[in-house]
Amino acid sequence: MPDKPVPLTREGLAKLEKELEYLRTVRRQEVAERIHAAKELASTQNNAEYEDAKNEQAFVEGRILTLEKIIQNAELINEEEAHRSKKAQLGSKVTVLTAKGTKETYTIVGSAEAEPKEGRISNESPVGRALIGKGVGDAVHVEAPAGAIRLTITGIS
Repeated sequence: MPDKPVPLTREGLAKLEKELEYLRTVRRQEVAERIHAAKELASTQNNAEYEDAKNEQAFVEGRILTLEKIIQNAELINEEEAHRSKKAQLGSKVTVLTAKGTKETYTIVGSAEAEPKEGRISNESPVGRALIGKGVGDAVHVEAPAGAIRLTITGIS
């Protein structure tokens, strides 16, 4: 069964590749040194420092595997097309007017690079799903965890 494609912007792909390189070349070595130092301090039985270092090693190795899989299945978002489109899609920057009268701008990205606090929302999130395929002037109703919200699209770039 083939793996699911992971939509990424060029910037997002570069960021994940940089993180993977750091984990492989720097972090892996640091953790190995921590494990070695903990072994030297005492027996590995009942050694909290050793157990902590081994747990960190498992986390680092798991993250490396995750990043490798994401990068292997990366599908670049056509950002140029998204910026020209009159409908919101992956890669689009969408400005909305909330029911409270405030303006917010979201960039729709794949879930692997979503950072809601930075305005980068996943196409799989409730707001992202609601905006995809809509144009300027369209109003969308979103059932979000915080409750129902209404957004009106005022710009797409």
